[in-house]
Amino acid sequence: MYTRGGDAGQTSLGSGARVSKLNPLVRAYGAVDELNSLIGWVQVEAQDPRLLRIQNELFDLGADLSVPAGVDGRLRVEQSMVDRLEQDCDRFNAELPDLRSFVLPGGTEAAARLHVARTICRRAERDVLRAAKEHELGPLVAVYLNRLSDLLFVLARAANALAGQDEPLWKPGGTRD
Repeated sequence: MYTRGGDAGQTSLGSGARVSKLNPLVRAYGAVDELNSLIGWVQVEAQDPRLLRIQNELFDLGADLSVPAGVDGRLRVEQSMVDRLEQDCDRFNAELPDLRSFVLPGGTEAAARLHVARTICRRAERDVLRAAKEHELGPLVAVYLNRLSDLLFVLARAANALAGQDEPLWKPGGTRD
């Protein structure tokens, strides 16, 4: 269960290279792992097979991050993965009312969890972009995370709509009436 290999603050990338656990790549795929765990928690409430597909794709994305972009024959984020996110987003968004205000995170349990996942996804995207300043990354890693955060927002709205729950909307000046 334990190797003691990380006791001195280093870990191995998928390429076998040893790096500091503070390396931007490690931070990026750690954020992706956190996102994947949170989507698993959303799945407990939502029971949506798309989320299971996304969890598998996030494992592929983590593998893409942990192996240098120039190494062939490794798992990589592919355009078809981004396309599926866009298709899901378009399909769910088409059934939702137009946005006329900012949506506050919340509503149903599933929607609230999806909003938290969306914010973690945005952080993972920022961590990937930071890592890309020092490491050559697959060109679609950040694109995938950007689309996924869009989909998580739409799915949160859809979860509220499916439950007949009004979306919490931002009101200028807060709750003052």
